[in-house]
Amino acid sequence: MNDGKTHFFNFDDCSCIPYRYKSSSDGNMTDDLEVLVISSQKCQKMMFPKGGWELDESREEAALRESLEEAGVKGNVECELGKWDFISKSHGTFYEGYMFPLLVKEELDFWPEQNLRQRTWMNIKEARDVCQHWWMKEALDILVERLNSLNQQNEQNYPNICSDLVAKISSL
Repeated sequence: MNDGKTHFFNFDDCSCIPYRYKSSSDGNMTDDLEVLVISSQKCQKMMFPKGGWELDESREEAALRESLEEAGVKGNVECELGKWDFISKSHGTFYEGYMFPLLVKEELDFWPEQNLRQRTWMNIKEARDVCQHWWMKEALDILVERLNSLNQQNEQNYPNICSDLVAKISSL
């Protein structure tokens, strides 16, 4: 941001994109990626869990805490997707937003903000369409690109692992 003015970043936000792979009707995991979006407290606009970063916690801990408080999910926080600078429309304040993927391991029935927010699992296109923040959409694109790249690497490194296992089991 180089408009000749001095800008101070007053706040840091840490956010997670909670994700999982959809289960098929027989309970097996599929390649269909889903992400969890939540409603804003102020309106029904959708976003990913986000909030302030306390000085006594890491960014990853803050992102995990916000996901638990706002969306009622726990899981593994993965490598940072990036940092975005933005202005809060409601406060006119500059923020630095850090985004992390969160591979969801547990979805709670009860969580601190369950009466304040709605949570919804969506496919990538739906989430991108409803998400209110441009920087969250960019982070979602980076997550999808990263996961697709990892899947391609796994397919290249282990192309016959399933057929090899079936052959070994069949020979027993």
